[in-house]
Amino acid sequence: MQLFGPVLALLARILMAFAFTFLVPLAWAWHADAMALRAVWGASFGLAFGSGWLLFRVSRKYQRELLPRDGFLLVNLVWVVLTFYAMVPLLFAVPDITLSKALFEAMSALTATGATALSGLDHLPVSVNVWRCFLQLVGGLGIVLLVVAVLPLLGLGGMQLYKAETPGPMKDARFTPRIAETARGLWAVYFLLSFACLLSYRWAGMNWADAFMHMCTTMSLGGLSSHDASFGYWNSAALEWVATVFMTLAGISFLRYFMVWRSRSLSPISSDREIRTYVVALLVAVLVVFVRLLDHQPQVGVLDTLRTAIFHVVSVATTTGYASQDYAQWPVVLPVLMMFMGSFASCAGSTGGGIKMIRMVLLIKQARREPVRIIHPRAA
Repeated sequence: MQLFGPVLALLARILMAFAFTFLVPLAWAWHADAMALRAVWGASFGLAFGSGWLLFRVSRKYQRELLPRDGFLLVNLVWVVLTFYAMVPLLFAVPDITLSKALFEAMSALTATGATALSGLDHLPVSVNVWRCFLQLVGGLGIVLLVVAVLPLLGLGGMQLYKAETPGPMKDARFTPRIAETARGLWAVYFLLSFACLLSYRWAGMNWADAFMHMCTTMSLGGLSSHDASFGYWNSAALEWVATVFMTLAGISFLRYFMVWRSRSLSPISSDREIRTYVVALLVAVLVVFVRLLDHQPQVGVLDTLRTAIFHVVSVATTTGYASQDYAQWPVVLPVLMMFMGSFASCAGSTGGGIKMIRMVLLIKQARREPVRIIHPRAA
């Protein structure tokens, strides 16, 4: 217990903090769903908070500075344990769901993966769809980063958690004297953009529930939807443009937005090689898809084809996964190109998946350097 006690004590606090996320679907259920569902969300809150409190009571006397190995252990425990708690309400709120499907759905949502095992999304209770989407918002930037930001008890251990959780090479850089301040800045930027996305979706025609859910899955680049047809449900150019703008913004490192805010200058973005490559890669892919679609769908107008190309390239390349039509019916080279983009296009420090654009830039540089070294081994 002496070895794992400090990790369990922090896990207990994280679990108690996570319990409050159940209040979000509870609030929606209070206005839109039956009394039985309100009881499910209330009981889920009680289960998470109560078990976290009991674990804290057992482990609170074990205090020491976190080591790097503790950070890695805690991060893995957080994702696994919270997934099981996130699964519990799905078992009682979704008709005929199995244990494996509930676990799959919770893990997919919390990790902002975006795959779903459910169908008939249009007929699910509002609070269930809200829960699936809200989990993506919380998990998108990283639950542990939120913990580092709001729980000062982490103290000296915050850096170990930050390094264990943050993807990409930027995790070793200090943008503020205290790592908790950096984490708070990242989440402030994240929620500010999320609020702008929510209002934009509402302005473009979604109701408040759909706007909230799709804001969650747009900013997290997770792509879950409350409708089986995804964005094809609305067939709205305005909504597709809103989604495209915020998916593109979410594919850029939130650390860069934080630096822009601190420096009051756009130079951290305009001078960043990774971001410039990200934008160029998207533009090239859009051009290829647009030209090929013009030949494949000559009956569709040029502007509609351009919008379709931009929306789907950005959606798939940023690993979001929204769709307004079945692009599996396009020429096979186009889905393959977009899927390939999804493996690396997003920037490090964004909510996107893949190996990140910075690593692709480094791979290209290394690939160009090796032949030169072979031909000119003494060259500087």
